[in-house]
Amino acid sequence: MTDDAPIRCRLVLIAPEDVGAAALEAALSGGDVASVILPQYGLDDAAFQKLAEVLVPVIQARGAAAMIAGDTRVAARVKADGVHVEGKPDVLADAIDRLQDKMMVGTGGAKTRDDALDLGELRPDYLFFGRFGYDNTPAPHHRNLTLGAWWAEMIEVPCIVMAGSDIASVADVARTGVEFVAVSAAVFGATDPAAAVAEANRLLDEAMPTLEAET
Repeated sequence: MTDDAPIRCRLVLIAPEDVGAAALEAALSGGDVASVILPQYGLDDAAFQKLAEVLVPVIQARGAAAMIAGDTRVAARVKADGVHVEGKPDVLADAIDRLQDKMMVGTGGAKTRDDALDLGELRPDYLFFGRFGYDNTPAPHHRNLTLGAWWAEMIEVPCIVMAGSDIASVADVARTGVEFVAVSAAVFGATDPAAAVAEANRLLDEAMPTLEAET
């Protein structure tokens, strides 16, 4: 994406394991959110579908995309906007072949450049650098920042990088030039999730002039 002007990095929410509709609605009321990823965590398919049936309409009512990270059949049943698939390239290839004409298909799990390139060759809708539930330090993981910066510079497929548990860390991610920054603990662990989302958007707005200056 070296020939394009930088775009304003947008926010992606990763729902925590114990999220409820009220907390999610509160977070989404705070400002711009591109999408929400709902991981299955340890829920069985029936329980996960029941949860998604409640949360997906809340997400979509606020204009964000609802992404299901788990059983892909659940995504279709709850009319989600897309699926997040982690695993080997053949798993992603199967999901893209079956689903990409109906909904978005994103992926993650890459720990090296070679891993990322193997997944990127399949043309998912995005690549995610990070792990759900591992934003337990204030700053983003250095490896994720490094991979995100390299990917954004070289590859056209958009990417998401996981921020840290401190909301200020979204600015560190934005300065890499990636399209999306993911947050979870920094929002859902806050006293006021709406205020945390508002602050994240303020920081992302501030980071935009920095990106333009570096172009």
